[in-house]
Amino acid sequence: MSLDDRKLEVLRAIVEDYVATQEPVGSKALVERHQLGVSPATVRNDMAVLEEEGYIRQPHTSAGRVPTDAGYRLFVDRLSRVKALSPAERRAIERFLVGAVDLDDVVHRTVRLLAQLTRQVAVVQYPSLARSSVRHLELVPISTTRLMLVMIADTGRVEQRLVELPAPTASDDVLDMRRTINSKLTGEKLADTPPLVQTLVDECAPEKRTTMACVASVLLETLVERSEERLALAGTANLTRGGVLDFQGSLRPVLEALEEEVILLKLIGEVEPSTTRVRIGDENEIDNLRAASVVSTGYGPGKTIVGGLGVLGPTRMDYPGTIATVRAVARYVGDLLAQN
Repeated sequence: MSLDDRKLEVLRAIVEDYVATQEPVGSKALVERHQLGVSPATVRNDMAVLEEEGYIRQPHTSAGRVPTDAGYRLFVDRLSRVKALSPAERRAIERFLVGAVDLDDVVHRTVRLLAQLTRQVAVVQYPSLARSSVRHLELVPISTTRLMLVMIADTGRVEQRLVELPAPTASDDVLDMRRTINSKLTGEKLADTPPLVQTLVDECAPEKRTTMACVASVLLETLVERSEERLALAGTANLTRGGVLDFQGSLRPVLEALEEEVILLKLIGEVEPSTTRVRIGDENEIDNLRAASVVSTGYGPGKTIVGGLGVLGPTRMDYPGTIATVRAVARYVGDLLAQN
């Protein structure tokens, strides 16, 4: 059965009231709070149809109604309008992020800001090296037989490795190697670098090939054999702010899921460019999160996605406000990375 406009308005009103009050919503309250233009009896009939169709439910006898996962999904897809952030909110985001001094600071400011603005749990993935390009490679002599290799990605990620050289190497030779390596690799995607690293060895003068091979070996470890993806998390205490019906009465499964980095990466690290993904309740593949909702998006400079960010909270979530905030913060972080 397709729902007519009035029933959809009743559903919108129920969702908005329940999110705002944390209390099941009755027909009398709906008529008083919203300009529905019909009697409480008509609203009761509409609510009966919505319940029959699976969009609302009665949590216990003599209570009003609350939205189901299907009700929230219909609200997000057809009824909600993404809230525009106020100029004050935009200025606050900009001011908070603009003071960041390095990539770590950007990520930690972003995750705290998201948690504060949405009052949910916030998760931010560090820019993924798999999606990054080489900005610069530095070779820093520590002694004549030892170098520090520093790889700086276009996203601000920095990786450092020690290189043990097979024989004492003059500082001029180290400078030559650095120039050669940068001319070959700067601007290249990390995923595309292995064959280029091999050509560094193949094209090297025979007397310097052993030294270049040692550097190339560590280069490959740095560029390809990457350490695990990193995440930042904030706002876990926000989970306790809700009502008795949130998370089906138990926070434990959600807290257990938040301790698993693999789960968090799955939630926020697989977002397509320029899309905001909303997973509601049972739409989550992870059993422990079947009573939660997740709003996530990708971020990065320009149209390049280098990581994901998002928030997790109860299905009783302010979806329009949360979606707008997640999008806005992702856009500002992308702009910051682009300027950097």
